[in-house]
Amino acid sequence: MRINLLGKALALLMITSFLTSCAVVAVGGVAAGASVMADRRTPAVQAIDKGIGLELENALDKRFGDNAHINVTSFNQKVLLTGEVKDADIKEQAGTFAKANKNVRSVFNELVVGPNSTFTARANDSYLESKVKTQMIFTDKLPSNSMAIVAEGSSVYLMGILTQQEAEIAKKVTSNTSGVKDVYAYFDIISDAEKLRLEKQGKADESQPSSPPKN
Repeated sequence: MRINLLGKALALLMITSFLTSCAVVAVGGVAAGASVMADRRTPAVQAIDKGIGLELENALDKRFGDNAHINVTSFNQKVLLTGEVKDADIKEQAGTFAKANKNVRSVFNELVVGPNSTFTARANDSYLESKVKTQMIFTDKLPSNSMAIVAEGSSVYLMGILTQQEAEIAKKVTSNTSGVKDVYAYFDIISDAEKLRLEKQGKADESQPSSPPKN
């Protein structure tokens, strides 16, 4: 039985890797340079988000050890906590700790009280995330590179910077993906005018030289 489970898990990982590779090709081949695919966060905020994720995950892991399995997703300085914790007290502590980070705007605590997920369950989550991401990439006028997609079981959590219309499309695409039962959206909703401003800014950033001019 253990061999069968391991085989299934490895197969899921291979499929996930394949789908992720396809997504990269799609972005490069179909929409290279298209502003709709650009991350609407500034480079500075992207760096801050990466720092928040690394800092909080390491700190929470050290703090709770085997009593919790906590995933931290930060997008536009809004933090999503997913995974499992031993009891409600740990869930509350984790949320309070995340909120105390000086760079965090808000926290969405979706931790579940229960045993830590298995390797197979986490592989399934990665596979479901890849399925949703692939659907997003092939959906017209949807800025998939300006979203974070997190799957836990049959639930999918969405974060990003979108217009109201884009948000509705993203939620519909996700809910129609096979294997998804519940969709939770934590978007920063922007106007069409702000969307155009961000896209122009993104093009301006891309036009800047990546290294200083030679003398």
